[in-house]
This record gives sequence, C-alpha cells and structure tokens, in this order.
Amino acid sequence: MIWKKILFVFNPVAGRSQIRNSLLDIIEILSKAEYKVTCYPTAGRGDARRVVRERKDDYLYIVCAGGDGTLDEVVSGMMENRDKPFVPIGYIPAGTTNDFASSLHIPTDMLKAAEVIARGRTFWCDLGCFNEKDYFTYVAAFGLFTGTSYQTPQELKNQLGHFAYILQGMTELGRMRAYHMHVQAEDENHEQFIIDDEFAFGMVTNSQSIGGFQNITGKDVDLQDGLFEATLIKMPKNPFEMSEILFGIGNPDAKTDMIVSFKSADIVMQCDEMISWTRDGEFAGAYKEVRLSLKPRQLRILVPEIFADKGK
Repeated sequence: MIWKKILFVFNPVAGRSQIRNSLLDIIEILSKAEYKVTCYPTAGRGDARRVVRERKDDYLYIVCAGGDGTLDEVVSGMMENRDKPFVPIGYIPAGTTNDFASSLHIPTDMLKAAEVIARGRTFWCDLGCFNEKDYFTYVAAFGLFTGTSYQTPQELKNQLGHFAYILQGMTELGRMRAYHMHVQAEDENHEQFIIDDEFAFGMVTNSQSIGGFQNITGKDVDLQDGLFEATLIKMPKNPFEMSEILFGIGNPDAKTDMIVSFKSADIVMQCDEMISWTRDGEFAGAYKEVRLSLKPRQLRILVPEIFADKGK
C-alpha cells in the first residue's frame, strides 16, 4: 500500500464548532483512500498561515477545514513558502457563509466535502494579490459592512450562524459614510481607464457569492478567466437612491448610476485618507492606496469531478 501524505489544518471553533463532531469521520474517509493524514488544529488567527508557511515535509495535498478566512490563510502561507511547491488544496467548508466553496460547488456537508478530496480532482482558479504581498481567494473590500465578518464575535456566530452577520451589519448603518476614491484600472481589452468619485462601499471579487448572497458580483462570473469583478457603490443621499442600490444589487441586469461595475486584472485604488480593507472577510489593514492584481490559475483546489479541469 502506497500512502500519500496530507497536511490537514482545521479551525476547531469555525461554524459553531461542528468540525469537532465530524473530525474522526473525515480522517477515516481520507485514510480509506490511502492518504496518511497529519492533523493540525489552529489556535488563533494567523496560525494556519504560519504552519503552512513553515512546513518542512512534502505533502501531496494540504487540506483545510474552517471558514473562508482559514482557506485564505492556508493559501497565503503556501504562497509565502518558496521552498515548497504550490500543491492542490482540499477545502472542507466549516464556516458561517462559505462563499468560495459555494462558487466551486464544494458540498457544505463536511463528509461529502471529504469525499471530494479523496477523489482528488483539481480545478485551476485565479488568485488575487493584495499590495503585492498578501493574497485573497475571492474578495477584497472596503466601506460599509466590510467590518461585519471580523467584528462579529465568534460566540455570536456559533449561536446564531448567518443571522449574527445581519445583526452586526445593522449596527454599521449608523456609521455609513462615503470615501473619495481615485480608481485606475485596465479593461478586458487592456485599455486604461480612471474613475474618480465618492463611494460608500467597494469590492473586488472572484466569486459568485458574497456574504451568502448569490449573483451580487454580476453575471457570467468565471473563476479562471484572468479577470476580477469590481463593484463600487455610491453614497445614497435619500431613500430613493438606497432602494435603487438594493434593486441593482439584486438584479445584475438593472442599470443604475449608483453602482459602478467593471472587470479588470489590475486595479489601483487611492483614497484621500486611511481606509480599512478586508481580505476574504478578515481585517487586512488600513491604507491610502491599494493595488489589486490577479495571478491567473495560480490556485489549485480540489472540487467535484464534474467541475474539475480536464487539463491545466
């Protein structure tokens, strides 16, 4: 019997701590597929990134279980370890929203997700680069609601699930404000363009779902087309403009001047003041300038066979 080595990194408190109830079953599924599993439970933020970055052994796959933030850490840690190759990542979604898993058709049932990893079918996905040193798998954002994920207490997430994000998000409405943004980007035809306006919210994405809501990133989202989907929302001045924004978010075909959308592989956003950003739902720091660039098909992730690539 030839054993194939897997590093299994999991967040024991993600998604109401459900991973604790499924851990032995997940390991059994992988072991029966002739994988030798090394387990590592994370102890706090940044731990998954560190253990993957500092790994010494060679692994066929690195598997992570947790929310999208845990996946982000594993990807970042792998990108930072130049001495080891970027191997395929297995993802067992155990968070509250699991946006990226939804876009990749990875089952939310943990045991079914483990079966996907056991079959080992790879999808080559675009990867976002944040200020040329950090990475994000599906979203970088600023403005309204971006603090909801990392500011929502873990205990509240465990008790209320997705509803906890809604409660936390409601508290941000009272602090709603606009930021003057100068945006430089390149379109699909490599033509440069500039946007200069005030926006209450902005996100650069490579996902079909954000915050558990489908299709708000636009139509025809392709995770391996070498392009981000960017969405910038202006500051509403009255209830009519607010309703126009909400309608536009829920209906990608709707045209409104309150929402600016475009596709690009290279975006620079500058603000007159320091502005907080998130990467995959986790706090990324405050900056006056952020550059978002795309690494085409850099991320290899294990998905259901029907969605896997036939080749690189």
